[in-house]
Amino acid sequence: MANEIVMKSWAALTKDEFFEIAQLRCEVFFVEQRVDVQDFDDADRAPDTVHLYIRDDRGVAAYLRVISLPEPEYGAARAFGRVAVRADRRGEGLAKRLIEPVIARWGSEPMVLHSQAYITPLYAGFGFEVVGEPFVEAGIPHRTMLRRGA
Repeated sequence: MANEIVMKSWAALTKDEFFEIAQLRCEVFFVEQRVDVQDFDDADRAPDTVHLYIRDDRGVAAYLRVISLPEPEYGAARAFGRVAVRADRRGEGLAKRLIEPVIARWGSEPMVLHSQAYITPLYAGFGFEVVGEPFVEAGIPHRTMLRRGA
C-alpha cells in the first residue's frame, strides 16, 4: 500500500489513519508555517468530505481534502484544500498525484480553492485560474483560484 493514493470518507478513516493525517497537517501548518488559526473543523467530519492521502513507511506523506461548501463561492459548490506534503517528500510530485483523482472525479463541476500565493502555478496546471483580490489568511498571502469545470 506504500505510495498508493487512499481516498476515504470521515466514517471510513481509522483512528490511526486520522492520527497520521493530523500529525502531517500539524507538522506542515503549525510547526513549519506557524499558522495560528484552527486547522481542524467540522468540514473534516462532514459525510461528503473526502480525504485523500499517500502513505509510506514513515506515515502519511501527502494529504488533501475535498469539501462541499455551505454557500457557493464563484459558482463552485465544492473546494479542496489542506494540501500538505511532508518535508522529506517534497519535489516528488505527490501533491499532483493527489490532485489528479480529484479532477478525474469532480472535474466536470466548478471547484474553488484558496492557494498560498507561491504555489498558484501548481493549480494553474490543472486549469485553475486566479480570481478576486489577494488576501492574507493565517499570516500567509493567498489567492482564490477557480476551475470552471469541463
